[in-house]
Amino acid sequence: MTDLEDGEAATSTDTTESGGLGASTNADDTAAPGGDGQLIERDERPLGTYLRGIAMGTADAVPGVSGGTIALITGIYDRLIAAVTAASPSLARRALDGVLGDRDELRAVWTTVDGWFLLALGAGIATAVLTVTRALHVALETVPVLTYGFFFGLIGASAVVLRKEFRVDTGGRAAAAVAGAALAFVASGRASAALGETALATFLAGAVAVSAMILPGISGSLLLVILGQYDRMTEALSVFVDSLLAVATGGPTAAAVEAGIPVVAFLAGGVVGLLTVAHAVRAALAARREATLAFLIGLIVGALRAPVVRVGEEVAAWTTAVGAEFVVAAAVGALLVVGVDRLAGGVDLE
Repeated sequence: MTDLEDGEAATSTDTTESGGLGASTNADDTAAPGGDGQLIERDERPLGTYLRGIAMGTADAVPGVSGGTIALITGIYDRLIAAVTAASPSLARRALDGVLGDRDELRAVWTTVDGWFLLALGAGIATAVLTVTRALHVALETVPVLTYGFFFGLIGASAVVLRKEFRVDTGGRAAAAVAGAALAFVASGRASAALGETALATFLAGAVAVSAMILPGISGSLLLVILGQYDRMTEALSVFVDSLLAVATGGPTAAAVEAGIPVVAFLAGGVVGLLTVAHAVRAALAARREATLAFLIGLIVGALRAPVVRVGEEVAAWTTAVGAEFVVAAAVGALLVVGVDRLAGGVDLE
């Protein structure tokens, strides 16, 4: 997918045929410096960025599929990373100065973080997440065995796709992989009860999940499954949207405010995660790439317990029929991940 140590490959937006998600303009394209000094091509058409956001949001909402992978496929990964990592405390102070009156400074900050790009991309991601999570919430309520089986296939295939690209051939890497798997395995069974449903738990879940969404191969929704927060957050988002629609038709605002608390807490955690956790993970990848990747892939393997546990909570007992449904859905999920991986041209972790 990408080189996570030395910097990502150059985007392909200037070579993709016009009209597709990876298309770029000719006359309107400008270049901006990336985090390491390289030029990042900018496609100024907001519609194309919005559609890319929809593709990323759809992936981000499904455990086992990485929004970072979709960003790579559609040719915006370099630009996304450059925009996210441009944020810093000093830039925040400059933005505050701009809000307090220095409009030129505010415009400079907006340009530095590639504001219009992030705005269009974020709108697309939000559109997809609102749509997909509502559908998945209904699926979890009506056909939980098939849904969790589908998740199992997505997760398992993601681990296989990533694992084949590097070797766990040292004691340190093996230890990191075992540690990741053990952590995810234990958390998949106990995290929900341990974290609870407080605003702080939601904040922490948002910080972890959203920061992972920009890493190719690692699914933010998968981490929510591990933490036992996926069902809760998809339900909370659906309830919040319903309450907003009710307010628009004359319903009470108090219900919308109450329903919005977990959503706001999650988004706040996500912002903090992007500014802290994502940087920490990328620093770890730069310093100890193979060991960090081994740990992350261990997390994915250990997370295979989560869908099985959830199905066990939904059915009275595992029967042949339940197992068959689970296996068929898992096969479909695995095929989807393999297809996305082939479209991406394989994962490049070297």
